[in-house]
Amino acid sequence: MQLQERLAAIIEPTLEGLGYELVRVQVQGTKRQTLQVMADRVDGAPMAVEDCSTISRALSAVLDVEDPLPGAYNLEVSSPGIDRPLTRAKDFVAWAGFDVKLETDSLVNGRKRFSGRLMGLDEAGETVHLTSEDGEHLVPLARVSRAKLILTDELIDAVTKRFEQEH
Repeated sequence: MQLQERLAAIIEPTLEGLGYELVRVQVQGTKRQTLQVMADRVDGAPMAVEDCSTISRALSAVLDVEDPLPGAYNLEVSSPGIDRPLTRAKDFVAWAGFDVKLETDSLVNGRKRFSGRLMGLDEAGETVHLTSEDGEHLVPLARVSRAKLILTDELIDAVTKRFEQEH
């Protein structure tokens, strides 16, 4: 099991118990590592500073017991933000219709970087469909190493409307 998978396995139950879901976990740095945890509220409400504080306190206790990283490290908890990373299959469905940038772990049709309008996933949930000025692109979801929404006025308006509808 890779480190990020192990960390996710430790972190996810605590988040779920608090009403959050894990978006991404990353470890950065070499001398003093930083464990970055990105989470969303299950109820869809925007994350507040208090949410990050609650998560940080709970995860600190769990991570102290599990001790998954050698030596000292910093724990950083954040929300995905408006121009959020797309890390789960459901993200590619939920954010269809918006502009994205994505990278693959190996060449797909001669390239590793794509940007364009996210059209969602195929019926099997295995292929990301993008349209751009240079045509349509079908990218296997399993080959996507990074994907992120592009901050546009359209995205800001949509996120604002979603928030207003929910509250």
